[in-house]
Amino acid sequence: MIRWIVFVAFILFVDFYAYQSIKRLTKNLIVKILYWVVSFGILINLLYKLFVFNDSRGLTQPMMLAFGLLILFIIPKIFALLILFGEDVFRVLKGFFNRFSKSPPKVFLADRRAFVSKVALALAAIPFSSVLYGMARGKYNYQVINHTLYFNDLPEAFDGFTLTHISDIHSGSFDDEEKIVAGIDLINEQASDVILFTGDLVNNTADEMEPWIAHFNKLKANYGKYSVLGNHDYGEYVQFNSEEEKQQNFQKIKDLHPKVGFNLLLNDSVYLEKGNDKIALVGVENWGTRFKKLGDLNVASSKINEEDFKILMSHDPSHWDAEIKNHQNNFQLTLSGHTHGMQFGIEIPGIKWSPAQYVYKQWAGIYTELGKYINVNRGFGFLAFPGRVGIWPEITVITLKKK
Repeated sequence: MIRWIVFVAFILFVDFYAYQSIKRLTKNLIVKILYWVVSFGILINLLYKLFVFNDSRGLTQPMMLAFGLLILFIIPKIFALLILFGEDVFRVLKGFFNRFSKSPPKVFLADRRAFVSKVALALAAIPFSSVLYGMARGKYNYQVINHTLYFNDLPEAFDGFTLTHISDIHSGSFDDEEKIVAGIDLINEQASDVILFTGDLVNNTADEMEPWIAHFNKLKANYGKYSVLGNHDYGEYVQFNSEEEKQQNFQKIKDLHPKVGFNLLLNDSVYLEKGNDKIALVGVENWGTRFKKLGDLNVASSKINEEDFKILMSHDPSHWDAEIKNHQNNFQLTLSGHTHGMQFGIEIPGIKWSPAQYVYKQWAGIYTELGKYINVNRGFGFLAFPGRVGIWPEITVITLKKK
């Protein structure tokens, strides 16, 4: 209860502070009333959704929308608050300075300047428009990112072999069939040799994927489609009536993979063969420093040889530093997802930033150490916040080349 009181108090404090710029710039009573109607409406809507939250379903689209609306309006207000608070510090310091001057003014605290309020509102418009775009279009702004990776020990026949890496579908969040179909078509347009999916097919329950099976079943690759599980595929974030019901849901989620044409690897491996050569594709169950540790590298690679060229699929990138990169079996390329790049950040030439980097050392894109690589896919879908700002949904195409 205390944390919710603190949360509401913080929101109201931000609302009150941001309101000062509105009050300074207009005397229109309707505008002022509208400000508070919208602010209270968004907050009350979220609190209501939390109050009636059904933990047997987990995060629903209405809940995510309520959260998204709060983000849409509160972040711009925080930006405005920073400007207004800076002005208040200046006003107070100036008031103390004037108090001890030879001719102190009658008023200790000078009025707010209209110019500063205008600057605050102008600054607030930037994150508002960014978040609004992220919720309306950014979450389906699919980007194809290409990487070419070179290996000394890549078999000759696989020189130029291509793979499409997707992750974090989160089908329970989808709300636009046309956009999803466009994303699936874009995956197929890459015409990669193999498609690899690194987990989180659903948010919570198997039924979320049912409406989308026919669409994802259209994914095509000459050397097949393979997948692993992510932390959300285990039903850990909903309350089931019994352990038996939870396990039934888990089995249904595993059964979804072959329905969409994915060969699900549960601590297992297969060989991809081309000409007289072969490479090993290894898939582990979820293993994360903050989540379930079910992935077993030794079991997963028990059917292949240590000298084989290996591609490993492991949902959580924290697995790479913890176990993979120093493992005796030498996994040359690891594919992960999970972070979503926090669905918020800045990626422009010279700048790559997201709050995700304070949680995960490898959070988006290609990283290399000890002659090995990991690619962290930014995710195909979205979760919790119904949008993406600066960190767009990703389709990765990796070309393997022999040095």
